[in-house]
Amino acid sequence: MRTILLRLIGILEVAGGCYGMILMLYRLLPFRASDSVVALIGLALYAFVLVAGVLLLENDERGVRYSSWAQLLQLPLIATPVFTYALHCGGYVNVFATLHLPPHLGLTSHFASQGFVLAVGGPAAAHLGINLLALLSWLALKLR
Repeated sequence: MRTILLRLIGILEVAGGCYGMILMLYRLLPFRASDSVVALIGLALYAFVLVAGVLLLENDERGVRYSSWAQLLQLPLIATPVFTYALHCGGYVNVFATLHLPPHLGLTSHFASQGFVLAVGGPAAAHLGINLLALLSWLALKLR
């Protein structure tokens, strides 16, 4: 069971990292200074996740360590009027709280996807949350 779970994490990392790198390269093509910096950061993050997934699938000990870091990078969901950050590779199950009157909890999920948001500024109603899929994957890697 442990091997199947680690392989699933590796497959999601490889697929999400590869797809994310392709989209970040596509985003770099029309060179715009403001968008290109974010695209380069996204490209580096997706490349790291891709390498972590490949090493994990090869049963390399570095793959477990890198994949743990990759899952931690996907853990937070921060969307405030001042700063926004979110990353997912392969899928997500986000549990978040909207900090607006009245505050409420939300749950969103999607698989076979990737996403990266890094911005100064964001929505008027702040959202803070965690990616449960990344948290469970990180726990599976730590408790192997």
